[in-house]
Parts: sequence; C-alpha cells; structure tokens
Amino acid sequence: MNITAAIVLYENDEVELAQAIDSCLASSLISKLYLIDNSTTQKLAHVKKDERIAYIHNPKNIGFGAAHNIAIHQTNSTYHLILNPDISFLTGVIEQLASFMEEHQDIGTVMPKVLYNQGEIQRLCKLLPSPMNLFGRRFAGGSKWGKALDASYELYDFTYDYVLDVPNLSGCFMFARTSLLKEIGGFDPRYFMYLEDVDLVRRIGQHARTVFYPFVSIYHGYRKGSYANGRLMRFHIQSAIKYFNKWGWFIDSERRKLNKITLDRIAKHKL
Repeated sequence: MNITAAIVLYENDEVELAQAIDSCLASSLISKLYLIDNSTTQKLAHVKKDERIAYIHNPKNIGFGAAHNIAIHQTNSTYHLILNPDISFLTGVIEQLASFMEEHQDIGTVMPKVLYNQGEIQRLCKLLPSPMNLFGRRFAGGSKWGKALDASYELYDFTYDYVLDVPNLSGCFMFARTSLLKEIGGFDPRYFMYLEDVDLVRRIGQHARTVFYPFVSIYHGYRKGSYANGRLMRFHIQSAIKYFNKWGWFIDSERRKLNKITLDRIAKHKL
C-alpha cells in the first residue's frame, strides 16, 4: 500500500505547519508529502526537512484546488490525503483510515472526526448546500431563520458517533482513493478558494461512497476567515455563484435526493 499526502501553503504560520508536517511524516505508510506553496516568496522552503517531502513553489497564487491538482496529477499512490496546514493528529490515524478503506472498496473518500484544538467536535458533516444555506447564513446567520437553516444544513441531529454516508464532507482532511481522484480530474480549478471541496466530494459521490468515520480524530485550528475579511467574503460569494451555476440554483434534483437520503438515515438511527 502506498499513501501520499498534500498540503497547499500560503504565508502560513510555521509552528502550525510544522505540526501538520510532523503528523504526516509520523506514519510510515506515507511515502511522499507534497507541499504546494502559493506564497509570494519561498520563505517556507526550509520546511523541506525530510526526503519524503516534495516542495513545489508556484510563481503566483493559483488557488487551493489548482495547487492540489499538481500533487494529484503527479502521484500514483493507492490513497491520497488532502489536508490543511492547520491540521494535527496522533500516530495511528492514517493506518486506521487506510484499513477502513481497504475493507470497504466501495468508499471513495473518508473523513474522520474533526475536533477544535480544545476538543470540541467541529460539525463538518453537512448536506449539499442550497442558495438559502450559503447566502442566508452569510447575511442572516444570527436570526432565528438563519439558525434554523443551519440546524438542518449542518445536521444538528447527527451525533457523530457512528459511520454515516454524507454528501458534503470538509476538505480540511480528505482521505481518498487516488485512482478516483484522477478519474474525475481532481479539483475543479474554477474555484479559486471555497466550495471546491463541496464540488469535489459531490463528484466523488457520483462514483463511490463518501463517508464519515468517527473512530479516529484529528485536530483542526479552524478560523472563519471569510466572515471577517471582505476580500475573502468576495471569494466565497464568487465561488457560491460558480457552484450553483454548475449544479443548479433552486432546481437540483440530485441535491434534493441525496439530502433526503442523509436525513432519513439519521432519523432512522435515532429510532
């Protein structure tokens, strides 16, 4: 079994990045770690401290998905891990996820339980978004209506203690079959940042299962940058428009079907 991993960089905190790198390299199953750097300079190049690291600097910021595609197109591994630079995890996580995938050949990608650094669960299992979900939570997130939208979209009834097929998994940590990533062409590079993971998982889901696996945990130093930064919010809105232009705004039968299946599974588990 051969596993590769990739982290896209952009002016990152070096202490935080070192934790992500060390977490990956602690697993003997990972044969190569791609560091794809979109930063304006190569000041992060010195983090290439292990022969398993391949550092690639792009002359300009080509975006999150396009940068990850460099690694996806180069690797010939069995599994490929896509993770953020603010991720850390203990030894054994990679091994357990790989074992789970080996036992379930119908799964295309799996996401473990994701925790804040303080240990709280991040609710990253979600339904496929509607325009109301994305635009409503941006502009009416604090209202009673906005909170009700979030409760459904973020699957508040899901207890995160059993395996669940989920149509929308976070791109902060995606353990996927490399052959399937290549088959679908990797990330859609039209998304500069935001929603590229929603799009990718959805396309994986057209060929294989996309699954949440609760029996291992990772830590994610998550920051809601797009809420506080006007430029990032603009990227988020632009990506949302591209996503709905591609998949459908208010008429999306696949979204309706997959979301209903997910909600029905959760409701059945509560009985």
